[in-house]
Amino acid sequence: MNLGSLDSTTMLIVKTTFFILLLLLIQPNKQQNILFFGDSLTAGYGLSAEEAFPALLEKELNKDKQKVKITNGGSSGETSAGGLSRIDWLLRKPIDVFVLELGANDGLRGLPLNQTRKNLQAIIDKVKIKYPEVKIVVAGMMVPPNMGKQYTEEFKNMYPQLATKNKAVLIPFILKDVAGIENLNQADGIHPTAEGHKIIAKNIKSIVEKLL
Repeated sequence: MNLGSLDSTTMLIVKTTFFILLLLLIQPNKQQNILFFGDSLTAGYGLSAEEAFPALLEKELNKDKQKVKITNGGSSGETSAGGLSRIDWLLRKPIDVFVLELGANDGLRGLPLNQTRKNLQAIIDKVKIKYPEVKIVVAGMMVPPNMGKQYTEEFKNMYPQLATKNKAVLIPFILKDVAGIENLNQADGIHPTAEGHKIIAKNIKSIVEKLL
């Protein structure tokens, strides 16, 4: 092979490589799939699906030219045990980010926290086994003080402990700026109004954005 043919071959390789890289650069972003797995808070109790914070968050993220699909895996009245029994069904579709919002109903019923912790960990384990590259978010909750000081403290600490153990991102309290504010909650004083869900979506947007 003479020098001339070598130069032309090299140029062809360079041009081809450049063309491939250019195609990759102009390709649209891959869609990111997020699963919010929780109870009535995630489900948007008393509201339409479009008013619940997962739908609001999807809309906000896609405004920023993201390609995000959020699945609302919330179920009213769900406990950690109930969540563990149905998580496999929701893992049939690929996910990139998994947000766990469960345990509040366990706490309100005064269920043993060691069992709640065990159930939540088992849910996380199932997600990791199915999708090893998934990014985990743990949404913290609190229970009323009438459950007793020791129980409420252990409940509050359960979420950061789970996040640390699983190298997950922690939302310290998902009802921040909403809980206890009368006009942001429905008549039961527990479930947020549509305005309350807007605040939740706004608060967690920056957390989820960093994972995409």
